[in-house]
Amino acid sequence: MFKNKTLLITGGTGSFGNAVMKRFLDTDVKEIRIFSRDEKKQDDMRKLYKNDKLKFYIGDVRDIASVKNSMHGVDYVFHAAALKQVPSCEFFPLEAVKTNVLGTDNVLTAAIEYGVKKVICLSTDKAAYPINAMGISKAMMEKVVVAKAKTVGPERTLICGTRYGNVMASRGSVIPLFIEQIKSGQPLTITDPNMTRYLMSLEEAVELVVFAFQNAEAGDIMVQKAPASYIGDLAQAIKELFNANNEIKVIGTRHGEKLYETLLTREEYVVAEDLGGFYRVPADKRDLNYDKYFDDGDKKLSTDEEYNSHNTRILNIDQIKETLLGLEYIQNELKASVVGSK
Repeated sequence: MFKNKTLLITGGTGSFGNAVMKRFLDTDVKEIRIFSRDEKKQDDMRKLYKNDKLKFYIGDVRDIASVKNSMHGVDYVFHAAALKQVPSCEFFPLEAVKTNVLGTDNVLTAAIEYGVKKVICLSTDKAAYPINAMGISKAMMEKVVVAKAKTVGPERTLICGTRYGNVMASRGSVIPLFIEQIKSGQPLTITDPNMTRYLMSLEEAVELVVFAFQNAEAGDIMVQKAPASYIGDLAQAIKELFNANNEIKVIGTRHGEKLYETLLTREEYVVAEDLGGFYRVPADKRDLNYDKYFDDGDKKLSTDEEYNSHNTRILNIDQIKETLLGLEYIQNELKASVVGSK
């Protein structure tokens, strides 16, 4: 499906952008454009892969001119550029709005103008029942995606979104933090041992995007089912993998954090289509005829529950260890720890 096509990845130097790029680099795709504002990471990628299919574009999704400069001749866009650190978005909420909301609108506007066939926008579980600035900005991003999809029509540009949970070992996440604390002999700091979080690998997140590319309709939000773990169990599993005796220190919930994450709200669960390993949340097809909003209710809302990290499959410590051992990052860190101990 990507034969002789040009693919643009916004935020292409990030964890997810790198994973998507690697997924398609060895296919018969004609060109992969990496769009980001980080020239150092672009230069690192250029030297690492040395592949003529890769083209690098410096720019910022906040600047529509730079986005348009990268959009000429593009067939498909994976929009991964975002501000996603919860604490930094809490301190600078307008920056989250500029990148996650207005930046997304810029990408979609440019894609429509240049006749891009499909745009897949990446969202997060924090957009469902959001309580922090990052989640709120991503929830608004989803609203922009659905509204644009309905306005432009799929025959010109098909626009859809994906929503996924925590990606294990991604930059700034808790697993690298725990490992760094083990290396430096510090306590493993956890906010609440009963907090649950989804556990997804980067490869699974990429497969969600590919699944959305193949199956989503205009305005859909595609969600991948995922297991979860208690944060206390995750810390213990990492300790056991690294034969560490660091203490586990409970520091309390940070500002803007939830006890559990939600991938489907109760309202979405009612209308979601179960596709096996995935859920499809179709766009609300109602228009601005407000009579429909007042006259047509939904009786199922009061009984159906949401899909969250408390009621999905919870992994025990052995299952968490098995899951972690499947990550290249963990394998490399374990090898390094063995070498360092000799």
